[in-house]
Amino acid sequence: MMQAAAAVNLSVIWNLSLRGSSSKVHILNPKHQKSHALHCLRGHEEFENSPQENLGLPSVTKEAKHKDIWSLFKEAQQNIMFLNKQRLAAVEELKKLKKEKDELLERLNQLEEESQIVIKKVDKSSLFWELLLRIDAMVINGLVNIEEASSLRKLVKEHELNISEFPLDVLQQGDAEVLAELRRFPHKVKRNGLHVIHICTEMAPLVSAGPLASYITGLSCALQGKGYLVEVILPKYSTLDLDEIEGLREIEADAYSYFNGQLHANRIWNGVVSGIGVTLIQPVYYSSMFNRDKVYGYTDDFDRFSYFSRASLDYIAKSGKQPDVLHIHNWQTAIVGPLFWDVFVNQGLEGTRILLTCQDFDKGLVTPEKLELCGLDPAELHRLDRLQDNKNPHFVNILKGGVVYSNKVVIMSSSHSSIPGLEPTLAIHKDKLCIAPFGLETPMEKDLCCDLHVSAYTSIKNL
Repeated sequence: MMQAAAAVNLSVIWNLSLRGSSSKVHILNPKHQKSHALHCLRGHEEFENSPQENLGLPSVTKEAKHKDIWSLFKEAQQNIMFLNKQRLAAVEELKKLKKEKDELLERLNQLEEESQIVIKKVDKSSLFWELLLRIDAMVINGLVNIEEASSLRKLVKEHELNISEFPLDVLQQGDAEVLAELRRFPHKVKRNGLHVIHICTEMAPLVSAGPLASYITGLSCALQGKGYLVEVILPKYSTLDLDEIEGLREIEADAYSYFNGQLHANRIWNGVVSGIGVTLIQPVYYSSMFNRDKVYGYTDDFDRFSYFSRASLDYIAKSGKQPDVLHIHNWQTAIVGPLFWDVFVNQGLEGTRILLTCQDFDKGLVTPEKLELCGLDPAELHRLDRLQDNKNPHFVNILKGGVVYSNKVVIMSSSHSSIPGLEPTLAIHKDKLCIAPFGLETPMEKDLCCDLHVSAYTSIKNL
């Protein structure tokens, strides 16, 4: 009876449909009651687990749907974790950049403070030479004439002890601004020493091939310490240690010099080394002359150094410099002597005198025709009382020409009181001769050498 009642209860099934607004009731046949009851129980379970299927959506197997949903969930979860990781990394990077920015700003502030200290403690000698070399550039560029340049140099020399009062910010500006400030600069203190220009081939620590390099620097510093104005002119070798030059700058104008029948352009560089003003001459057309591994030892050495000697004198004359003494060294720049007296003395240099120093006794023998390269007349100079070599009459002796055409000759040697091969010439010019110790190693030698040169400079200036 209980089974029959259950069957009767299951015979009425409500079928809810979403396709209409009404509900329909279906009465099942008794023969289907049992199977349909089981189907309804299973359908009720599926309805709870997959309501979308019971709502009439496309049929998809439960396993596939669960797999797709889980895969999408995992992918979304991974994306969220990746984005979160990227966000954290970006935050850390921003913190790092902010820290670096703060450190950079702090460093910039420190550098600014240090630069102000350096400006306040600027070396007077460097500032002094900066002004003088800027005046040279003004003349080369045509900003001032030779007469005004001479007056400006005199003004700077007289005001050297108070040179630190010159506005340093003006030096960072153009030549016109520096010139305007110089014209307002007051006259105060006078300088007692002479103006000496070394025309040479070495200077420590820029370029050194022998004792001449340390001699130039040591003597220049010692003389400047005694109130002399000393500057140096060198070739601009490719091997120069330019890091040793303070304030190196190129004069933005070509300076021409005569060589081999033509005028040739040179690039002119100025700077300061060990408190000494330095000018570098760089040939443009003959650029290979000083673009070599060594300073000396080439078959065209006479060509190289006669070009440099002539270019140095052309630069001095054009810039309006009026040194008291041109100090030349060994045979390499001994040709300056004949060039000065035969070509340049009447170009505003009437008050200048020549001093020759000999440390190397190489003569520099060449054929007379070579003299034409730098503008000298072989017929005038190939004579026994001038440049003709004492032992080889078919050659001219450049060192001998330096002795003959100099006002004073200093032999830097502790073992020689003469120059081998030039004894007859030195006997004629014995009043010019001075013997100095070889080198400036000890304080006593430096003092003796400096005093000897001071005496030599003074004596020839009074000639």
